[in-house]
Amino acid sequence: MNGGERQVYEFEGFLLDAGKRLLIREDAEVVPLMPKALDILLHLVQRAGTVVEKDELMSSIWPDTIVEENNLTQNISALRRVLGEKHRENRFIATVPGRGYKFVAAVSKSNGVNTPDVPEAADLGERAMPDAARDNRETLASRPRPLFLIVAAIVVVSVGAGFFILTGDRTAPVDGKISSLAVLPFKPLVTENRDESMELGMTDTLISKLSGGDVAVRPLAAVRRFGLIDQDPVAAGRALGVEAVMDGSIQIANDRVRVSAKLIRVSDGRQLWADQFNEKAADIFELQDSISERVATALRTTLGTSNKRNYTDSLEAYQLYAKGKFHAARLVLPEVQKGIAYFEQAIAVDPAYALAYVELANAHRTMVMTNDARPGDVMPKAKAAAVKAVELDETLAEAHNALAMTAFWYDFDRVTAEKHHLRAAELDSRSVQARFAYAHLLSNTGRHTEAITEIKRALELEPVSLVTNALHGQILHFAGSDEEALRVLRATGEMEPNFWLVPLFMSRIYLKQGAWDDAIAAAEKARDSSGGNSEAVATIGFAHAMAGRTREARAVLRELEERSKSRYVSAYSLAQIPAALGDTGKALDRLEAGFENRDVLMMFLKVDGKWDSMRSEPRFADLIRRMHLE
Repeated sequence: MNGGERQVYEFEGFLLDAGKRLLIREDAEVVPLMPKALDILLHLVQRAGTVVEKDELMSSIWPDTIVEENNLTQNISALRRVLGEKHRENRFIATVPGRGYKFVAAVSKSNGVNTPDVPEAADLGERAMPDAARDNRETLASRPRPLFLIVAAIVVVSVGAGFFILTGDRTAPVDGKISSLAVLPFKPLVTENRDESMELGMTDTLISKLSGGDVAVRPLAAVRRFGLIDQDPVAAGRALGVEAVMDGSIQIANDRVRVSAKLIRVSDGRQLWADQFNEKAADIFELQDSISERVATALRTTLGTSNKRNYTDSLEAYQLYAKGKFHAARLVLPEVQKGIAYFEQAIAVDPAYALAYVELANAHRTMVMTNDARPGDVMPKAKAAAVKAVELDETLAEAHNALAMTAFWYDFDRVTAEKHHLRAAELDSRSVQARFAYAHLLSNTGRHTEAITEIKRALELEPVSLVTNALHGQILHFAGSDEEALRVLRATGEMEPNFWLVPLFMSRIYLKQGAWDDAIAAAEKARDSSGGNSEAVATIGFAHAMAGRTREARAVLRELEERSKSRYVSAYSLAQIPAALGDTGKALDRLEAGFENRDVLMMFLKVDGKWDSMRSEPRFADLIRRMHLE
């Protein structure tokens, strides 16, 4: 950096040179950092001693991009590692729950006159770049033309598969059987032109193709939080509890798709297989088949015939579908709506695309389950999409699972729902989603022993899933094992402190124990982390009422009633506070409205302890009968 005064920040053995964009240890060794991680560190250091809200950090670091909060937390974790900060030590960066982060180390600022003289970041070259960054830089697009011509001259043409193998199949013999695998989110070969939806789309497809055999493959929901460009694949593999990881990069440009992939053993970081591909974008499906087959060979396993299917022959439809999954998985309302629009476009391009109908059904259901949408507005659309998916492909487990969930949560038809859940499990015994959803049905209908067995099967397939672990805790609570449920939920909260379902489920246990203040604190955390979920708010009012704080309970009830004038609020939630206040008639009237409106939360009526005082009421018993919960 030429000209101007340097800004150098010093803290506990480190120098942060803002001008040269370098983090330097006191021994003058440069610490390799990816650009976004360095931006975050600089932002925190410049605001040392002050809480920096997450929204502020995300909008400052990614000003023109919509990113998940996980991108921020993963970068914070990376910073803590390079700074040598141990778990919960908070020596440099402290997490402020529900708000953001604070740089807590003492910071002094200078003009850099007496700091070590090291090259600028642009001059450091390979020495200061992490391995992932070096790999990403080595692409055909960025190589000098003479080198490209040399590489092109030695390209081996694979006629049968229709793609070019740029490097030979480098497979090392696997010592012993690999029984578990995680396909990490693909990274961009060129960061400036990344397409995150296609990166996750490639990941999702390869997960699907590699699943179903004798190797347990973690689902997309489990691995997507490990999508940072500088993610350490071995560390990700350890966190996911697998024996091997597949790490890769992808770029689609100028009607070509370029892919680099490698298989790494987690125990020792040994590379078991690696290859690079350069193919016409229209032939991406053949490329996915080839990669999955080569990985299966390296793992000494085989792919089932169902895993070799491609559910559309249209590249355009596939790309739209990938974009839909990328947005819908973020769960917040505007993103889910974007996902729905992309799924509908994919279906318009290929009306026989069964998987697109499945995800359209799931996205519509998400509108109700996590975004307080009116069931009558969106659940019929979810059901129609699920029915169409089964009509198009009766052998698709995901389609039966989607139809089962609409039957249970909207039609209140547990018999039909169970039939489709069992069919999904028959078609794909390793489907985590099918096991998870069936466990939910069993629990909510009071079949607790079966529910615990089923959720444990889901956890065997996906042990690090936040939502599966949280549901395990809830199922244990409904089964009467409250202390074990609390242990499971606390452990899940350690995995992700801001996952709002954990404190919501814990609040139910505290209510049962009569620990009113604990229940309120947990429900308030769930409310804040979820953006105001109405069930969490209702739980706060319920606890106040049970504690005899009538004024506070009525204030919460008025808040919910006022909210219901401008947006949908679950009748199930609105009924809870009157029930706790002893206004049984009003509570039952609202539960009747919930039944008429097909409120999905009504499916908790049999097992939710909030209604224990009303179970002898004839109207309540009649509701249970009409909902087929006995």
